[in-house]
Amino acid sequence: MQYPNNIKKDFTKLSISHSNRGMNLENELNLSNEYYLKKDIALIYKKPTPIGVVDVSYSNHKKTIEKAYFKEPSTLDYNGLYRGKYIEFDAKETLSKTSFPLSNIHVHQTTQIRNVIKHGGIVFLIIRMNNLTYLLTGEDYINYIDTEKRKSISYSYIQNKAYIIKNSYQPQLDYLKIVDEIYFKGE
Repeated sequence: MQYPNNIKKDFTKLSISHSNRGMNLENELNLSNEYYLKKDIALIYKKPTPIGVVDVSYSNHKKTIEKAYFKEPSTLDYNGLYRGKYIEFDAKETLSKTSFPLSNIHVHQTTQIRNVIKHGGIVFLIIRMNNLTYLLTGEDYINYIDTEKRKSISYSYIQNKAYIIKNSYQPQLDYLKIVDEIYFKGE
């Protein structure tokens, strides 16, 4: 293949950045939440990460944040209302084929999951693994970490306990269909 200016690129030595891993999942969830909002199905929003700005530069009538810090640990990625109930969840992706590392979920997030359950809200994790997207209830997550001593959730546990969220046209990830099956079964 001829490249511009005869520059050849060796694609076998590219480093892979994991900094934006999960962005596809988040984008799909954001589009799904926009759909839910437009159709007046639910009010679910991505929470902004609380940051404190230290230094700002100004150039060409633009402000650029040069230095910032996280003010406090945020809880879970998304929250809102659905069918009169508070709902909160986090979205996670892993490249591992055999397990979901518990290090992906921070202590303050586990505390938040426990608190939402305690107060009667709906809470869950959306996990993308092995090219599938799963909804794992907060209750099943808490039960796992309270009874198992592993540093990861085995893929077999996810396959047995979590629900597969199928991709569709609109919404892209209809996770509320699963929420209906779990939390609003008899209604």
